[in-house]
Amino acid sequence: MKNFSIIIIGIIFISMIQGVFGQSDVPGKKLQMDLVVTDEQKIILFSGFIIAVMGLFAYLARDIILRRKTSYDSTEFDSKTDKTYEKYHSDWSDDYEELGTRKNLKEENEFKIKSQNSSLPDYYKILEIPQNATHDEIKKQYRHLAKKKHPDKNKGKKSEEIMVQINKAYEILSNEELRKKYDIYLNKD
Repeated sequence: MKNFSIIIIGIIFISMIQGVFGQSDVPGKKLQMDLVVTDEQKIILFSGFIIAVMGLFAYLARDIILRRKTSYDSTEFDSKTDKTYEKYHSDWSDDYEELGTRKNLKEENEFKIKSQNSSLPDYYKILEIPQNATHDEIKKQYRHLAKKKHPDKNKGKKSEEIMVQINKAYEILSNEELRKKYDIYLNKD
């Protein structure tokens, strides 16, 4: 395709040079200002124009021409008439990641770094629950601590910081995947 576009550009360039050298500035010779086009020149111009237009269409349609055929193309489906297949199975969607493949990567890196620095907080102690607590126990204890330590009810200076820690602990421990990853890094110490 690259060679084809180079050929088209070359033809256009040659035709431009031809037009520039069509008139000469020889002294004593009167310039011919009338445009005289012979039949041969008309054929050359017309065929060059047709080749340029065909090249442009081929260049614009290159994806359609070179597209790989799939099993969907060879079979007859009702969805081909209303285009529902294309809505959900288009080629451009292959560029995107599957949902959930890189899930919780940020938190896992945070656990790893904090466990190496020995600064990984013990969220079980923050929520005042044992490590084998169930999801319902975690939720119940979180609500109890949130009511007890909330900055609106508790006017202490560090009540906001405590509430942030409680929220973070609940966020990690209520999510099963994050909790498993957290337990791995917590037990490495």
